[in-house]
Amino acid sequence: MKKNSCSKPILIAHRGESYDAPGNTIAAIDLAWFRNADGVEIDVHLTKDNEIVVIHDSNTKRTSGISMAVKSRTLEELKTVNVGSFKGEKWINERIPTLREVLQTVPPEKFIFIEIKCGIEIIDALKTVLETSALSNSQIKLIGFDLAVMSPLKKIFPMFEVSWCKRINREKIILTQHGWDRVIAIAKKNNFDGLNLSYSRCLTKKVVEKIKSNGLKLYVWTVNDLRRADKLIMYCVDGIMSDRTGWLRSKLNS
Repeated sequence: MKKNSCSKPILIAHRGESYDAPGNTIAAIDLAWFRNADGVEIDVHLTKDNEIVVIHDSNTKRTSGISMAVKSRTLEELKTVNVGSFKGEKWINERIPTLREVLQTVPPEKFIFIEIKCGIEIIDALKTVLETSALSNSQIKLIGFDLAVMSPLKKIFPMFEVSWCKRINREKIILTQHGWDRVIAIAKKNNFDGLNLSYSRCLTKKVVEKIKSNGLKLYVWTVNDLRRADKLIMYCVDGIMSDRTGWLRSKLNS
């Protein structure tokens, strides 16, 4: 089968190399850079004392065994919990990193995808952190599900690429032609730069072409299967998010 003449998609480590290391920790993020990921995706929440921390859930229970609501705790309190040992004893010293700490790990020419997991209360703190970062504007990409957050975010940060996340299999409306038209229309109305979609078999070549022909970038998550990745490459998506980017890159190269 002849492959399309399009640029290879970037490979993005989903919460870092989270297949082998505890996701959203410095260990997982550093491992992703070591394995030559093009970018890393992280999740962020705001603490009680207005610090931005990198964690997927709004509570520390799942990864630490200790129940702490992130928004009700200070950074100092959250730093006391171990969020690595659920992946194995070798990760026992892993703590919840701040966004500032993660941004300092990003190498030149690499990208950081920051998924906003909380509400608009994070915007002021995010503005402070990003404005003082040493990264270029093109290295920082903002993503999220909540339109009430992402729409004002794009207005405040026009210099950054902003993509709207949609979970296909849970949103039946976008499985239809009319549904895709609606999603694209909303994305364009809000001046979003792209869509960040969960992998689904309904994400056909025709759908990808429709999205990209409307001037939107397309990133797909979470792809840990070689056949799926190869198909998405043939469809000319812009980026593939995986828990195991190192493994995936080696397989695609071979």
